[in-house]
Amino acid sequence: MVSRLLTATMTAGLLVATRRTMHNWGATKAECYRRLPGDEFVPDPAVVVTRAVTVNAPASEVWRWLVQIGQNRGGMYSYDSVENLLGLEIHSTDEIRPEWQELRVGDEVRLVRRGWFGAAEGLALPVVRLDEGESLVLMEQPWHAVWSFHVHSRGPDRCRLISRSRSPRARGITRMIGELFDPVTFVMTRKMLLGIKARAERSVGDAERTPTGAPDRVRS
Repeated sequence: MVSRLLTATMTAGLLVATRRTMHNWGATKAECYRRLPGDEFVPDPAVVVTRAVTVNAPASEVWRWLVQIGQNRGGMYSYDSVENLLGLEIHSTDEIRPEWQELRVGDEVRLVRRGWFGAAEGLALPVVRLDEGESLVLMEQPWHAVWSFHVHSRGPDRCRLISRSRSPRARGITRMIGELFDPVTFVMTRKMLLGIKARAERSVGDAERTPTGAPDRVRS
């Protein structure tokens, strides 16, 4: 009986530690506790997830890649092969496209294409706040959760890219689904942050090697 209790306690502790690691991947303690634009939309969250990565590129360069996200835009910079295996038709770009640089409050960032598995409208998240060059805040409907991205400069050639999500209290099947998809969300979001990091750092390197006036493109 004691050994079973000990095993159950250790297992529970491991699960809690694993979940905390997934939720706070790459983020400092200060970043986890820092109030960020968009937090105000979910003032009393049950779950707060903060993930971050250091990018060795100017904040302005990272923003150019971030603002292009979307299934019908620059993609999600994550595992395209996995997403397309599910029929999502996401193709992450390796170039900056002028027509994708404009994003305003009220616009939508599409995650799931229209008609996917019979969903006429697919899934698109409205932009509810945008601080140019710094913060992009998306509302996850109908769950009234928030997914936001923040670019914090750490000097002329370095910055932090932060992903923050805040979810309200959920019960029953909604809570169960959220917990089941937790590991998947972690893997895809981590890859997304690293995908933006790789493209921004590579584009800066290409710019340093490319003569002025040459096309602004990141080579695969």
